[in-house]
Amino acid sequence: MAPLVPSHEELERRRIVDINAETVTNIPSTDFPGHWPGESHEWNVDRFRDGFRVEFHQNKQLESSFSLIGLDAAIANAFRRIVVAEVPTLAIEYVFVRNNTSVIQDEVLAQRLGLIPLKGDVEGLNWMHWFIKPSEDDSVTASEPADFNTIVLQLKVECTKNPNASREEQDPRKLYKNAHVYAKDIFYNPVGRQLEIFVGDGAIQPVNPDILIAKLRPGQKIDLEMHCIKGIGADHAKFSPVATATYRLMPDIKILRPIIGEDAKKFAKCFPKGVIGLEPITSEDERQNTEYTGHSGELKAVVRDAFNDTVSRECLRHEEFQGKVKLGRVRDHFIFNIESTGQFDSDVLFLESVKVLKLKCARWKRGLTDLMR
Repeated sequence: MAPLVPSHEELERRRIVDINAETVTNIPSTDFPGHWPGESHEWNVDRFRDGFRVEFHQNKQLESSFSLIGLDAAIANAFRRIVVAEVPTLAIEYVFVRNNTSVIQDEVLAQRLGLIPLKGDVEGLNWMHWFIKPSEDDSVTASEPADFNTIVLQLKVECTKNPNASREEQDPRKLYKNAHVYAKDIFYNPVGRQLEIFVGDGAIQPVNPDILIAKLRPGQKIDLEMHCIKGIGADHAKFSPVATATYRLMPDIKILRPIIGEDAKKFAKCFPKGVIGLEPITSEDERQNTEYTGHSGELKAVVRDAFNDTVSRECLRHEEFQGKVKLGRVRDHFIFNIESTGQFDSDVLFLESVKVLKLKCARWKRGLTDLMR
């Protein structure tokens, strides 16, 4: 028996998740996402290539927004989880305190230092090896600090009185020198091959130099050494390269019946600014839809930019809009928003997640081959 061939209307219906006043419907309940009984859904790379698209909406150094269209939810979510938890980055792991007479305890200070995002030459960071920590049962040989697996940072600050400060001055930053300790007070101490790799603007340094670390008063000092290693967010949040990495489905708004006059203005206010537009009714509109007859020149509601909609369902709570509008979300259109902490550019982060997933697939394929032998 030949497989069924669904109509274009049926395929479009399947792409939309229906958003109702109190419920969400048209969620697939098939054995596998995107598969329906009696139909052929054999995966084909050419068909996938033809249906898959990437659209950029914003591309800044620390924040990017783009759409992945024609992708399954499982794959899209895999990319998001990898960006958050499996892209390796550099962070402070070990803090050796020589002297700390500030009011912040050593362990609290070490925790604050570990959360400071760092940046440096990206190729150099990829060149660095993993630092293997000692295990409790000594089953794994621990790494020794070396130029290829450890970055050394120093912080040495002492607070003293400012002899040039006015007697009436109340600001401690003017009364004292080094009253506030900032991330910019951390300096990099390169060793070995790092002298050739992390140079100039590519040197290891805090992403934001104005992060406040501690407050000191005369006589107090902080003198410590920090060792930075590569890690992933699954081990600790300080290794996560993103502040946020989210996606949402593309909103879909269909006006089923004309919304005219004051109702149109009220309808536009139910959505974020710019989503719904108001346009005058023309004679062409009257010819195409009899419900516009006699309303020439009045304003009608039209969907201008569904991308900015938050799917608040506000319009579904008003009786005058019942049966006139249908809300939904496009099932295979994922709008990603990635905010980098600074070690990688925001658009590069997604490419790094693709590399990680590719390595996972290759590892799984090798394991399957070994299993079949």
